Amino acid sequence: MQPDFAVDNMILETEIKFLAGIGPKRAEMLKKELGISTFKDMLYTFPFRYIDRTKFYKINEITEDLPYIQFKGKITHIENIETPRNKRLIAYAADDSGGEIQLVFFKGIKWIKDKLKPNTEYNFFGKPNVFRGQVNIVHPEMEIVGDETNLINSNIQAVYSSTELLKDNFLGTKAFNKFQSALLTLVYDKIGETLPEYITTQYKLISLKDALLNIHFPQSPDLLKKAQFRLKFEELFYIQLSLLSQRLNRMEKNSGFIFPKIGDSFNNFYKNNLAFELTNAQKRVIKEIRKNFATGKQMNRLLQGDVGSGKTLVALICMLIAIDNGFQTCIMAPTEILANQHYQTICDFMTGIDINIKLLTGSTKKSERKIIDSDLTSGKTDILIGTHALIEDTVQFKNLGFVVIDEQHRFGVEQRAKLRYKNVISPHVLVMTATPIPRTLAMTLYGDLDISTIDELPPGRKDIKTSHLFENKRLRLFGFMREQIKLGHQIYVVYPLIKESEKMDYKNLEDGYFAITQAFPPPDYVTCVVHGKMKADEKDFSMNYFASGKANILVATSVIEVGVNVPNASVMVIESAERFGLSQLHQLRGRVGRGAEQSYCFLMSDVKLSNEARKRMQLMVRTNNGFEVAEEDLKLRGPGDIEGTQQSGLPFNLRISNLAQDGAILEYVRRIANEILNEDNSLELKKNSLLREILNKNFKKSIDYSAIS
Repeated sequence: MQPDFAVDNMILETEIKFLAGIGPKRAEMLKKELGISTFKDMLYTFPFRYIDRTKFYKINEITEDLPYIQFKGKITHIENIETPRNKRLIAYAADDSGGEIQLVFFKGIKWIKDKLKPNTEYNFFGKPNVFRGQVNIVHPEMEIVGDETNLINSNIQAVYSSTELLKDNFLGTKAFNKFQSALLTLVYDKIGETLPEYITTQYKLISLKDALLNIHFPQSPDLLKKAQFRLKFEELFYIQLSLLSQRLNRMEKNSGFIFPKIGDSFNNFYKNNLAFELTNAQKRVIKEIRKNFATGKQMNRLLQGDVGSGKTLVALICMLIAIDNGFQTCIMAPTEILANQHYQTICDFMTGIDINIKLLTGSTKKSERKIIDSDLTSGKTDILIGTHALIEDTVQFKNLGFVVIDEQHRFGVEQRAKLRYKNVISPHVLVMTATPIPRTLAMTLYGDLDISTIDELPPGRKDIKTSHLFENKRLRLFGFMREQIKLGHQIYVVYPLIKESEKMDYKNLEDGYFAITQAFPPPDYVTCVVHGKMKADEKDFSMNYFASGKANILVATSVIEVGVNVPNASVMVIESAERFGLSQLHQLRGRVGRGAEQSYCFLMSDVKLSNEARKRMQLMVRTNNGFEVAEEDLKLRGPGDIEGTQQSGLPFNLRISNLAQDGAILEYVRRIANEILNEDNSLELKKNSLLREILNKNFKKSIDYSAIS
């Protein structure tokens, strides 16, 4: 969402259909395909790359290896070709170098044929190809020399994203250049500034109107860089200013419980039940949380750590602090399997300690629910562990002081927020994720939260050995799997699909299950299956059957990515691994390596891989570090429309910034926003009136869920 302009810029709210060359029909397509409804939307539809239009080639210099090129030439003759499959028009162009090139058109043939004038010199522009030994350009841009479109002058041409529907209706880059030229000619002098003068002066930023002019029609490479920096600066600056303002507002308004003492529950557990030393990272995070507990302000902290790093133990220790200070606590998990897993883990940890722990899920019987409800309202229950059932209106606590939300991204923000209203005073909130988040993404998605990171694994934990295999190693893999089963270990086999797809030629779960049962036949081997389309009770039965050790192999889709803890499982086989993203591959790999034995992950793929897929495989083989994987994933895929922004309470998508590339700018503007708010936390100073106005206009519509996001 781009910032609003000064109040008098009403022209920018004009419907796009009133811009010359658009009209109602094209306006409807632009709105549907790209979300462009107003002049402002068009102005903030930025190019994704640029082409140098200063060089002209001779036709005999053109080869297929060249990028987009331009040349001057005359049409010598035209051919209409019709086959049962398609129609095409081929125009032959020649120049004074003696070269000839084919210009090929598949769409708008009649219109193009009427426009082409033999023996007239044109400027042609496009991407060279070769077909049957002949160089050609498909659907080149073309203009009669001396009759060029009246665009704002620039030798660096902007290239815009489009869609098939828009291109079919001649709404590609050439049309966008015309629209932007007409629009900037109309509104350039009316574009007001959106940053205070002291900021543009201090940080040497060009004006907004010059930035918008040069982003669409760069007057020089240097001005293009300045335009990009100015627009990225502003976009990221207002995001950070909003997030930091929300954080300040929460800290000022939301008083929180103080947990001053360490009592019997904590000491008893720490001295008698904790059989191993905490890692330095765990100790550091506990200290960070204890500082929050002492401030009298509500804590809202994100805890991220790789699979197996000990986040649940940190959460439990902090829950014991809350209990020792007379408060109740709860953990909300996204699935019954994960809730049951937490319940069992915490019960095992608390053996011999007088702590009342209850489990509440959709499967809990009515008779048990009555007891749980009674114990909650009386204060008898110390720890409640459950699923979405925790946020039902009937669930009432006597004194809820500390909330833990596991795999928080699996919940909607409204669901998470409901826990906040289980107490008059907001409970402290710890949200946990086993999906490491790159630093720049964390500062954008969770910039209003405190962030803690467990960045080391417990000592003695063995790295998972990861291998990338092709189909010709299948029999050897099966032999290895049999050896592991003989040793008493279990195996996951994960597929990307449930049923065969005509469009995707790779292994799927149904065929895979058949192949596995053929290679590992009953009764010597037991194989069960789990996928997302199964009923919940069927899925739980299969998962529990495997977790109990009754099945040797679990054939599944990525539904097992989160929330399965089977320490006895030592092998993860991921079929068609090239079809999974890096983060998903890492999460799937994390399902093994949870016990003391050496574990293995095998990435099975087709021999033919894209460069990006090959890089993903190489990275997975090279490292087990989830944070390194997450950073590389961001670089390879980019953030796109940051997934989850709707759930984080952020009201925008990035228009020009790229979190994989613009981390330095993000940290720079966050420091600036911090300095401004440290001096004027309510933005009441006269010099900050514009900042306050823009924040109020563009961020007031978003509900502030920072108290529990």
